[in-house]
Amino acid sequence: MTRVKRGNVARKRRKEVLNLASGFRGSSSRLFRTAQQQTMKALRYAYRDRKQRKREYTSLWISRLNAAARQHGMNYNSLRHQLKKSNIILNRKVLSQVAIRDQEAFNQLIAQIQD
Repeated sequence: MTRVKRGNVARKRRKEVLNLASGFRGSSSRLFRTAQQQTMKALRYAYRDRKQRKREYTSLWISRLNAAARQHGMNYNSLRHQLKKSNIILNRKVLSQVAIRDQEAFNQLIAQIQD
């Protein structure tokens, strides 16, 4: 069988992996095999953590809203229920920002849903 010379293709593939691994510590950024393993692992973590970031922010907004609602004598669940009954459609992110940055507006919102 004839020999296949893969010069350009192999170099390009290795260079791409090593570029992705730049910034890793030790041999993980210098040696191709370990760089390839660590890059695969890093990409798996990146994929997983893009999903987890969304969950973490959602739980942060919920805990902030719960704390703000408890100052007015209700909890997060009843706050969301009252907002839905009053046809006030604001998502968790906006509500938590209002609760933190503009307490007067949040107080007016609570007063409006408690009528």
